[in-house]
Amino acid sequence: MVIRLIGAAGSDSLDRVSRFAHPAGDRHAEVLPEERPPHAPADLNGLDPHIWPRTAGRDGGAVTIGGADVRDLVAEHGTPLYVVDEEDFRSRCRDYREAYADGDVHYAGKAFLCRETARWVMQEGLGLDVCSGGELAVALSVGFPPERITMHGNNKSLAELERAVEAGVGHIVADSFEEIARLGFLADRHGRRPRVMIRVTVGVEAHTHEFIATAHDDQKFGFSLGSGAAAEAARRVLALPQLELVGLHSHIGSQITDTAGFEVAARRLATLLVQIKEEHGVVLPELDLGGGYGIPYVEGDTAPDVKVIADGLREIVARVAESAGLPVPRLTVEPGRSIAGRAGVTLYEVGTIKDVEGLRTYVSVDGGMSDNIRTALYGAEYTARLASRESDAEPMLSRLVGKHCESGDMVVRDLWLPADLATGDLVAVAGTGAYCRSLANNYNYLPKPAVVAVRDGESRVIVRRETEEDLLRGQL
Repeated sequence: MVIRLIGAAGSDSLDRVSRFAHPAGDRHAEVLPEERPPHAPADLNGLDPHIWPRTAGRDGGAVTIGGADVRDLVAEHGTPLYVVDEEDFRSRCRDYREAYADGDVHYAGKAFLCRETARWVMQEGLGLDVCSGGELAVALSVGFPPERITMHGNNKSLAELERAVEAGVGHIVADSFEEIARLGFLADRHGRRPRVMIRVTVGVEAHTHEFIATAHDDQKFGFSLGSGAAAEAARRVLALPQLELVGLHSHIGSQITDTAGFEVAARRLATLLVQIKEEHGVVLPELDLGGGYGIPYVEGDTAPDVKVIADGLREIVARVAESAGLPVPRLTVEPGRSIAGRAGVTLYEVGTIKDVEGLRTYVSVDGGMSDNIRTALYGAEYTARLASRESDAEPMLSRLVGKHCESGDMVVRDLWLPADLATGDLVAVAGTGAYCRSLANNYNYLPKPAVVAVRDGESRVIVRRETEEDLLRGQL
């Protein structure tokens, strides 16, 4: 077989271009957003306390978390490495518990859940949201009180619902008509009367990424308020005496930093509460406004104060209930990211450093989209620092990239690192405690990193590092 290349000897020209391909040029792969990269920080060694864990600092130049030197952590546990500041995580649980003392706080396990964090949540007095049989199994395996568990999910299987009913979870959030029928069947079978909430899509735009906005009608979650589906869901639950309808649930999205969207959601839910009261003579005692509270990832981001948000939501719910002529329902919130996010830091070792003259320097690390897919998936932004030492070198515009076979494999799209950065240095990425381990994958057959908890200068593995044997297990 002879393959002729365009531009080889003959009549073909180097300038000839296919309809489907064209010469790339030296900037063809440039996919920067319209805005310019951020300005270099005043201090390349600084650790903004609003972004980094509450115990983060430097000692002898190296970053410390929970009193543990990152160099020691890497020497013992390797890289990439998820590090969780236990005191940061627990203290944010306490902040929420105190701010909502007259309501309920359920930690959203999807942010990051393992057996140890489930114990922390339980010990700090919070409830727990789960959205799969696997997450429920984690909770039950450590003796989490089932009455403090809420079961979510848009497509709960019969087996998942059955386990939730058998375990006696505190709330099951109904997400479809089929699910209501299944719950009625299972309640009869097991002689239980599960407490049910209806997930309502209230048509609120949360001003967040399309993939994490969850309250508009054109998506998979819940019953539409505007179409009348939510009111019909209430009718069907109330028609089944083996089910106890206790409230309405709404979740308007993620990475939200004010109460405006929650106020609109509460007002719209109130119209349904009134309709249910007038049609059925039933006053529902609970209102769950979900979670989605944002955290700062980069300089300039704002983070809502837990107490300010709590006071605002309480005032909103009380005002809305009063205007609707209803008793004030018990308020539940579901923080996940805002508890786990800032408690987590990911450590990487620097490998290849590639300078692209006139553009930026590509800094490759020994992980990437397998341990943090959020940058590729959502365009998430992060703050990163040279962690194994301090530097007074000039700032260098960089892109922190992974080792995967994808051009979109970025950990931090645009950041400034010191110009003397070298292979073998450690880089720490802040704000990775939520969704990074939960979304971790084995792309290119990379094992998932270990998770270590740090406190009082000590570290312990709470999720062990995967091995190649783990990757091959189950293959025939």
